[in-house]
Amino acid sequence: MRIHHLNCGSMRPIAPTYEGLPTTPAVNHCLLAETDDGLVLVETGLGLADVRDAAGTLDTNWTAMVEPALKEEETAIRQVERLGFDPADVRHVIVTHLDVDHCGGLPDFPHAAVHVLAAELEAALREAPSVRYRPAHWAHGPQWRTYESTNDRWFGLDAIRPADLPGFVLVPLSGHSAGHTGVAVHNGDKWLLHCGDAYYYHRELDEAPEPHPVMDIVQTRSEVDHDERVGTQSALRTLARDHAAEVTLFSAHDPWEFGRLTG
Repeated sequence: MRIHHLNCGSMRPIAPTYEGLPTTPAVNHCLLAETDDGLVLVETGLGLADVRDAAGTLDTNWTAMVEPALKEEETAIRQVERLGFDPADVRHVIVTHLDVDHCGGLPDFPHAAVHVLAAELEAALREAPSVRYRPAHWAHGPQWRTYESTNDRWFGLDAIRPADLPGFVLVPLSGHSAGHTGVAVHNGDKWLLHCGDAYYYHRELDEAPEPHPVMDIVQTRSEVDHDERVGTQSALRTLARDHAAEVTLFSAHDPWEFGRLTG
């Protein structure tokens, strides 16, 4: 299938920890996949309502911390339209979790089925409104498709294969939120694994991991289970080392990973 990499919401500029890369805004890395059964959107980033009325949909502490650019042209719906598609062609949305910057665009695709781990949806409905979970993002009543644990495996990791999404695999990556998952999709050449917020900076996958000094503040403040998050990163480090020829990993907010994948 053809896959488009989209930045659906630039945020505050960040500097790399080593020379050779520019200071650049953090991103909300989303995927748009063209399938035989319509379009599949992996993550939505921020949506039209967030851009037009941030005070009404987003937490003020969150916006002060991450400094979102709030550009309408960066919303998923506007990018889908620029690619020549009707937003109604988006049949499915898969979210790694329901933090504001990962599902803010759900209201822009009201007819799409929304795939999420059951534990994540339960936590969002229970804890909202909060900094991370904002009820405006699901007030339209999404067509939720929820998933529990499974005995399936994908490159040694737990896996869930949605019946109506051939070619996609949910890979639970615990620690960041109550029901956080990665999303794997095969592009015809190799697997892409969207790791969501399981890690924030590409050097966290190095054998000698190096967190980003700014993004790690967000990462540690938002974790729900420190040991599980660290264990998840260790598993991803092993995957990146042992299966580099078969799987490309990337996170939701690292702008340099996004730059490599978009050329």
